[in-house]
Amino acid sequence: MDAFYASVELLRYPELRGRPVVIGGGRAHRPVERIDPATGAVTRSFSTIKGYAGRGVITTATYEARALGVHSAMGIMKAAALAPDAVLLPVDFDAYRRYSRLFKAAVREIAPRIEDRGIDEIYIDLTEVPTCDATTEGTTEGTTEGARALAQSIKDAVKAATGLSCSIGIAPNKLLAKIASDLDKPDGLTMIGDGDLERRIWPLPARRINGIGPKSAARLAEMQIHTIGELAHADRDALIARFGRAQGEWMHDAAHGIDAREVVTHSEPRSISRETTFERDLSATRDRETLSQIFTGLCDGVSDDLRRKGYAGRTIGVKLRFDNFVTVTRDRTIATPTQDAATIRRAAGSCLRRVALERRIRLLGVRVGGLIPAGDVATFMNSPVRADATPSLFDAIADPDR
Repeated sequence: MDAFYASVELLRYPELRGRPVVIGGGRAHRPVERIDPATGAVTRSFSTIKGYAGRGVITTATYEARALGVHSAMGIMKAAALAPDAVLLPVDFDAYRRYSRLFKAAVREIAPRIEDRGIDEIYIDLTEVPTCDATTEGTTEGTTEGARALAQSIKDAVKAATGLSCSIGIAPNKLLAKIASDLDKPDGLTMIGDGDLERRIWPLPARRINGIGPKSAARLAEMQIHTIGELAHADRDALIARFGRAQGEWMHDAAHGIDAREVVTHSEPRSISRETTFERDLSATRDRETLSQIFTGLCDGVSDDLRRKGYAGRTIGVKLRFDNFVTVTRDRTIATPTQDAATIRRAAGSCLRRVALERRIRLLGVRVGGLIPAGDVATFMNSPVRADATPSLFDAIADPDR
C-alpha cells in the first residue's frame, strides 16, 4: 500500500491532499473542528511540526513530505527543520487495521494465496491464478500481458474497496517482487522479466535487497561494493570470509535474483504486544496516575488484539526503556491461557514489581506470548488461573483488577 497511514488520513481529511503531511506524535495534535454558526459549515485547523518540542518519531509521511527529506523513523523535531509547514496528525491504528482488512479481503477475492507481511504489505502467489490476456479474448496462462492485466485488476479491486492506491511488483520470486514493488511508487505496476535483473535491479543500491541493513551495507562499502550489480560480481568466497558462510552465500544468490522461498499462507504468531514511547520521560512516583492509565490502555489494547485475532496466551511480560536508554524486560507464565484484559494487567503488574523503577521511564510495553488458538483454551481448564491479583506499582486507584 502507498504511504498507507498517511493515505488513510487523506481519505478523512481530503483538504490536505497535495500538502506535506507526517503521521506521528500524540492525541494533542488532533485536528480541531469548528462549525460556522451562520452557515453550519465545518472547518478544520491542523497542527504543523514547526516549533515541535518532544521525542516523537514519524511513523510515515506523504510523498510531498518525503520530497522535502522527511521520512519514517525520523524524529519530528529534526523533520521540523526540513519541512516546518508539514501538517502533523496523530496515529490511528484502529482505522489503519480496518483498511488493512479491507484491502486484503479485496485481494483474496481474486488471488486467495497470500502471505500476510504486516498491516500494509502482502505477497501474492499468482502461479495457479488464470490470467486474462489483455490482447486476446479468453483466458491464458503465464503471459506477460495477462499477468499485467491480473495485477491491474487487483489494483482496481483494492481501489474500489478502500479508495486507496497500491503498488505491485511481479517477478519470479519474493525477493525480486519486493524490490519491484518499490520501483514505481506511488500507484506503480512493475514487472521483472528476462533481462530486467541486469537492467533494473543491478544498478540499485545493495540496501534495496530486503535483509541488507545499514551495518551490512557499510561493511560491503568497505569492500567497494555499493550496488546490487557489484554484489553480484563480487567474489563469493570473499563474501563468505567477510560475513560467514550462510550470510555470504545468501547475499551472492540474492544479487543474482535467486530466492527459493515459497509464499506462506498461514503462520501462527508467537506473541502479541503493544508499546508506547512517551512525549517526555515519566516518573513512577510523580507521574503514577498517568502511567497507570497508559499501562491499563496497553493491557486493554493487547486484550483487544488477542480477541480480534482469536488467540490466548500464558506468558505475559512488560518492557521498559529508561531515560538512559537501558531497556529491561520481565515476564511470567500463568496457568491458563488468557485474552482477558484484567488478567493480563495483574500478571504484567507482577512483572513490574520485579523492576527497580528508580529512573524516569521513556517507553512502556506489554506483551503476551505462548499463544494458542482461543478455541483450545478449554483443554487447559483443569488448571486454575494463578495470576497475582496485587495491583501494579503504577496503580493510583483502589480496584486491583484495573
